[in-house]
Amino acid sequence: MNRTQSTLMLLVAVLIFALLPFASGCRGYHLGNQYLFRSDIRTVHVAMFESDSYRRFLGQRMTEAVIKQIANTTPLTITEPALANSFLTGRIIRDRKLVVGENITDEPRSIDVAWRLEVQWTDRAGVPLMQRQALKLDRGVTFIPEGGQSISTAQQVLIEHLARDIVGQMETPW
Repeated sequence: MNRTQSTLMLLVAVLIFALLPFASGCRGYHLGNQYLFRSDIRTVHVAMFESDSYRRFLGQRMTEAVIKQIANTTPLTITEPALANSFLTGRIIRDRKLVVGENITDEPRSIDVAWRLEVQWTDRAGVPLMQRQALKLDRGVTFIPEGGQSISTAQQVLIEHLARDIVGQMETPW
């Protein structure tokens, strides 16, 4: 085999391997987060989360976390109600603080903080955009006061987890 034939065979092999993904069914595959969300919805207004809790500012903190999560992980734009294609509303229905473990002098060593949220995402006509019309989320975290953790840090972790869960539910179903 001479040098021209070996170069030609190498070129054909490279061409076959380059075109193989297109022939094997991968041509419809998309990269990026813009394909995870509805293409007809471009903007969202996140209303201030309401809170049935007596703890102050939980609704404001939850709203801020959801807005940041939407801005960082979705192609959606946060906007005012007059310009929005869709509306996200939420309510903290219940918050609970429970001592999970105590030491021999009955001081709390491990404390569980749990919330229940109800979230709705609708378009301008009021049609639900999530798989379930009203999404109810239950989530909890445990913190250890002796380890330097406080209820504020536990709540912040809980808020971040719930914000991720909410935005995850906004994705289109597979």
